[in-house]
Amino acid sequence: MSQYVTQQGAFESLHRALKIGFGKWEFDPMDLKNPFPNNEGSVHLWQGDDDRLVPVTLQRYIVSKLAWIRYHELPGAGHLFPHADGMGEAIMKELLTGEK
Repeated sequence: MSQYVTQQGAFESLHRALKIGFGKWEFDPMDLKNPFPNNEGSVHLWQGDDDRLVPVTLQRYIVSKLAWIRYHELPGAGHLFPHADGMGEAIMKELLTGEK
């Protein structure tokens, strides 16, 4: 089973990202309401500044308009940064402890 997951990992990730990035959405992301109006949580967004599928300028714009998103920009990282060694652990550490 793990061999099947490995085969589909990168392709499936790119395919889904392209569908989201270039597809028609049923809503305008800028109309999203803060799911944590009492500041009891936040949404985290990680973005590589060398992502060639999702423009970093787009993510910066969205974050500037939706203040309840915590933005983490990764210098030199591309679209597949979550697959980099140690990245999963770094993200989990940030989410669970708040440490970078």
